[in-house]
Amino acid sequence: MIQVGLAGWGDHEELYGAGVPARDKLKAYSRYFRIVEVDSSFYAVHKPELMERWAAETPEGFSFIVKAYQGMTGHLRGGHAFEDDVAMYRAFIQSIEPLRQAGKLKAVLFQYPPWFRCDRTNVALLRAAKERMDGIPAALEFRHQSWFEGGMREKTLAFMKRAGWAHSICDEPQVLPGSVPVVPEVTDDELTVVRFHGRNAAGWNAASAPNWREVRYLYRYSADELAEWAERLRRLEDQTKEIYVIFNNNSGGDAAANALELMALLGQETKPAAPIQLDLFDLP
Repeated sequence: MIQVGLAGWGDHEELYGAGVPARDKLKAYSRYFRIVEVDSSFYAVHKPELMERWAAETPEGFSFIVKAYQGMTGHLRGGHAFEDDVAMYRAFIQSIEPLRQAGKLKAVLFQYPPWFRCDRTNVALLRAAKERMDGIPAALEFRHQSWFEGGMREKTLAFMKRAGWAHSICDEPQVLPGSVPVVPEVTDDELTVVRFHGRNAAGWNAASAPNWREVRYLYRYSADELAEWAERLRRLEDQTKEIYVIFNNNSGGDAAANALELMALLGQETKPAAPIQLDLFDLP
């Protein structure tokens, strides 16, 4: 089974039109897709009541991939606000419990930073993180090419299989060392994640720019690029029970259009996006 969705639901006016109140956007989103990635959990550990509300306002069969809190993946170089790592993981797991109880949590996504390179210390951190998740499905995504360069590719994949990590396969700009190549390999029989970050190489490492988040993911996949991925996904489908595809190229409003186009290529039913509301004074 392949399901396609987007990173977040708040920035897609091109999907369901302008003027939709923030409180109604998840409901509107769920009319188009059956999976969504929660990115806000990277910046803060949410209260369980918020996750409970999200579970209640989405239909049966809708699911969430929740991004791990940044303190869990080493993005906070200065430390976190919790008493210790055990308390941090405990709070995060409690926050997602309503989604688990509702049967709507597919996985927690651990995306590690570009400086998280392949070495013994970081392998030990990965083992500890997986153990602390206590059986909750978790997907692993790297940003440093050392995990897949040379002979490390097969060793990394074998480690992920042994440790029970699902693979988060990336399509992203090839700007080394802070990116990884496309590695279309399954490490878990139940679950695989595929994330599309765009291919804007010029903007990928523009962290010093004031609008770097907008520049970094500014990319629209072509029909040929999506067709290539459709064939790749069909091959992966034979190796894993569920594939969740997330488009993260939100900057220019391209994610929703690309997601719907890929769904059509896969032969999946889609709903047309909301019509653009023209200003009367722009009419001829």
